[in-house]
Amino acid sequence: MASVQFGQHAPARRVILHLSDTHLLGGDRLLGERYDTAANLRRTLDAAEATGVRPDAVVFTGDLTDLGEPEAYRALRAAVEPWAERLGAPVIWVAGNHDERPALRAGLLDGEPSLEPVTGVWDLDGLRIIALDSTVPGWHHGDLDAAQLEWLREELATPAPLGTILALHHPPLPTHIPFFDVLELRDQPRLAAAIAGSDVRAILAGHLHYSTSGTFAGVPVSVAAASCYTMDLARPADEVNGMDAGQSFHLVHVWDDTITHAVVPVVDADTSGYFTPAWVDEMAALTPEGRLEAFSRKR
Repeated sequence: MASVQFGQHAPARRVILHLSDTHLLGGDRLLGERYDTAANLRRTLDAAEATGVRPDAVVFTGDLTDLGEPEAYRALRAAVEPWAERLGAPVIWVAGNHDERPALRAGLLDGEPSLEPVTGVWDLDGLRIIALDSTVPGWHHGDLDAAQLEWLREELATPAPLGTILALHHPPLPTHIPFFDVLELRDQPRLAAAIAGSDVRAILAGHLHYSTSGTFAGVPVSVAAASCYTMDLARPADEVNGMDAGQSFHLVHVWDDTITHAVVPVVDADTSGYFTPAWVDEMAALTPEGRLEAFSRKR
């Protein structure tokens, strides 16, 4: 494919794959005797690889397993690591409320089992990713304690060349589903104060099992839907329940002046064959005026 800039924007500086809520169980058991989370993860990974994107990192924003079983973490690692190696991308694991910190550390990070928050910092050649741990051991709601927020302030004290993206499980956003608010990230003003005036450009999250977006303290927030199952929002808010459909992941493109979050559905569907590599090459061979004439003018 010809590398020609067709419009006003050069190619993105960095690309991230954002996936969430795999909810794996040990022994390939079905979740709720209904959802084949292992098979749905494989479908999601296959769909992401089929895009041809070779990302700078892959971020999984929590609920990696459903019960925190060591066997489930081993299965997750066995499924994801060879796939990520083919893509040439590091994997950033974020803890979710269904995870257990000791088993996550041992199973995915080769660390000693510990109840300490699972946090980390990655430098993607100038773009900084900071993983936070919003889990509360023994509970499903989210929170960030004073020590973790102070650590975050210290990390943000030095700006990164391309800015910072935060990744955590519980999104600092409201939801229109009333009972979800019980499990929200608590004391959100403390997080807002910690990132005030910093170079944080985006926040990646999961937890809700549906894709949504908003702003928090002036920072765009993007929530990726789950790979295991999603919430059926085509129902009244107090009747929303899970469905084995609508799975997706996000393609995050980072430019100097903006970040986009594209929702990519994991579906088996026929598409047309109008736009092809040969068609793109034909467009690339034209002048900018020729491309406008060939593709923009109404006939």
